[in-house]
Amino acid sequence: MNQKAEYDIMSSPLGHLLICAEGSHITLVEFMDSKRKLVGEKSSENRHILLCKKQLSEYFEGKRKEFNLPLKFSGTELQEKSWKYLQTIPYGKTVSYQEEADGVGNSKAVRAVANANGRNFISIIIPCHRVIGKNGTLTGYGGGLWRKEWLLKHEKSNS
Repeated sequence: MNQKAEYDIMSSPLGHLLICAEGSHITLVEFMDSKRKLVGEKSSENRHILLCKKQLSEYFEGKRKEFNLPLKFSGTELQEKSWKYLQTIPYGKTVSYQEEADGVGNSKAVRAVANANGRNFISIIIPCHRVIGKNGTLTGYGGGLWRKEWLLKHEKSNS
């Protein structure tokens, strides 16, 4: 049985966020400048989207450090391990891509975990912005490095 896809748009300090849900799961949180084609039905009443918007608002206000949302994602085994690992990185902390590869049990998969992070469609909630280069530099972020920098500074100032 196919679940009905629904979406809504939320304003944030970093621009508009597109939030999508299928059934009782959040499937996408993405910055609107991604040029993603909207699929599904616009809904300002889907309770899962409303909860997601509430938790993201609390995050941006510095009041929320962890998300408690039902997520649905699909990828390769390594991608899914990477996305689950990302959710274990504490608020306000960063790890390197090497540490992420080690964390998913494949120390040689640095490029693969970086690619998995690039395929993360649930921004902020699955915090790929917390992964940085081994030398401490900010590298790669689908929403733009300026947003990654903002998110990391936001978390550091509210830790």
